[in-house]
Amino acid sequence: MIRSNRFACAVRSVILIGMVTLRQLRYFETLSRTRHFGMAAQQCAVTQPALSMQVKELEQELGVRLVERRGNSVSLTSAGQEIAARAETILHHVRDLSEFARQQRGVLTGALRLGIIPSVAPYVLPSLLTRVEASYPSLDLLVRETQTDTLLDELVRGDLDAVMLALPVAHPQLEATALFDDRFLVAVQAKAAPSWSSGNLHARMVRERLLLLEEGHCLRDQALQFCKIANVQSRKALGAASLTTIMQMVAAGHGITLLPELCAAAEVDRQRVALIQFPDNPPMRTIGLAWRKTSSRKDDFTALGQIVRGLQPGVDGGRRTPAAMETRDAKA
Repeated sequence: MIRSNRFACAVRSVILIGMVTLRQLRYFETLSRTRHFGMAAQQCAVTQPALSMQVKELEQELGVRLVERRGNSVSLTSAGQEIAARAETILHHVRDLSEFARQQRGVLTGALRLGIIPSVAPYVLPSLLTRVEASYPSLDLLVRETQTDTLLDELVRGDLDAVMLALPVAHPQLEATALFDDRFLVAVQAKAAPSWSSGNLHARMVRERLLLLEEGHCLRDQALQFCKIANVQSRKALGAASLTTIMQMVAAGHGITLLPELCAAAEVDRQRVALIQFPDNPPMRTIGLAWRKTSSRKDDFTALGQIVRGLQPGVDGGRRTPAAMETRDAKA
């Protein structure tokens, strides 16, 4: 009954705005976020003149000025700020209504927009897509790969339905479930491996040049946290855009890195790079699936999580199902 009332309220909100269209609201809400006509048009997959015309028509229909135009960039008027917030709420309810209707057709049908972080996507997606195509042919899985903060922003906004990332997730509007644990290994140049021993692994890592992904990648933060390195700039650490670049640097003897075992099979040339395991209590990350608490597609996310847990992606045996599989609120 509560859900039905919420949907009814959303429908009444749309009816009350008369000739205002959902397209106009979507274009204006996107413009309010980007504050740039070109960027908003790109995100809405329309031309800039088409978006500008729809915003002008919205202003005419409502009888108020929404934006102050300065070339391509804009600022919102006080009325524009309030209407942008209301438009976001209306669009959220409409998406929720569509999700609810789609859910009635069965689990994992229709479009599902999934975000995945770069240190997981290449190693899970091939197996995941193969399994989805075989088991759920009616599912249209739309994948977006980018950094954690961007994915979370898009998830909260409603641009994505779910995100696969490293837990925990600290956001009051989201909840998450753990999928699998992924332990870390130390990657070193193969010919230097005989001088390494697991007994002094951590101390040796701190002394060596640690190669890391660039700012914004959660994998970088996890490595720094484990190694207890506060000022990475003073150590002239490389900030690379991909693990492939880092592994080539390791193979050439320019440093070492902390590598998730999930990535090892695809990224490591065993003739040039050696992987060293931690002797006890190895550091690890937990990969999970997050979604909005208000989403009506929790059955879809549960089914998708079960598929991922049943996969055997490019892992050298370190991938483990976490002890706690229950769905939990996303907390820090």
